[in-house]
Amino acid sequence: MQNNFVIIHPTAKIAENVEIEPFVTIGENVEIGEGTHIMPHVSIVKNTKIGKNCRIFPSAVIGAEPQDLKFAGEETFVEIGNNTTIRECVTIHRGTASYGKTIIGNNCLIMAYSHVAHDCVLKDNVIMSNAVQLAGEVKVDEFAIIGGGALIHQFTKIGKHVIIQGGALVNKDIPPYIMAAREPIAYTGINTVGLRRRGFSDEQITEIQDIYRIIFQSGLIISNAVVQVEQKFAKSTFKDEILNFITSSERGVLKGAGHLKI
Repeated sequence: MQNNFVIIHPTAKIAENVEIEPFVTIGENVEIGEGTHIMPHVSIVKNTKIGKNCRIFPSAVIGAEPQDLKFAGEETFVEIGNNTTIRECVTIHRGTASYGKTIIGNNCLIMAYSHVAHDCVLKDNVIMSNAVQLAGEVKVDEFAIIGGGALIHQFTKIGKHVIIQGGALVNKDIPPYIMAAREPIAYTGINTVGLRRRGFSDEQITEIQDIYRIIFQSGLIISNAVVQVEQKFAKSTFKDEILNFITSSERGVLKGAGHLKI
């Protein structure tokens, strides 16, 4: 279908109250949910499902082929949740045979010129500031904030409620609830302001802080620090989340700032 400079593939499924502005191209096997607004010059290439009440700003490209030489044309997908905003010139690529899909959750904000590569998974309420670049198969948990211009290495995991400094080079996993900055990337404290804004109590924040003091500021190697946390702290959700993240890391986690020469 072509109307008012809009091209829509016959297999696309568009809810009745979606707003589509001129010079938009919507390709094969695309679904767009109610209340979503697609602004001029957006290309939604193929195999993409976009939820309700999203906003896609001019010149974004969603569902293009991955930039992966192993990609052989297999049927892969992009899924975007509800109430998510994709700003100008963002690129979001389809998955590969590795995972099959690239996923962005609900209530996310992906700012201008950012890139989400193949097979990335962004959970709900993630914010990527301008020009953040995610390589393939990066995982970002809930409420993480990534500062402008940050570069995230392939396969990296970023924990929930993390905040990463703009311009950072992230080549290690970032455990939950912390701030990460400097070069090379390092632990610089817990994300106290963000946690308070999201309703964490003083007692919960203190527990998280005490755990990370042992992990990053005790002078122990990470494996020994994990043992000490296991022995010293009673079982809790925060302890389990932090230790599970660290012990399951395949890339290894960032170091504490005390390990670095300033």
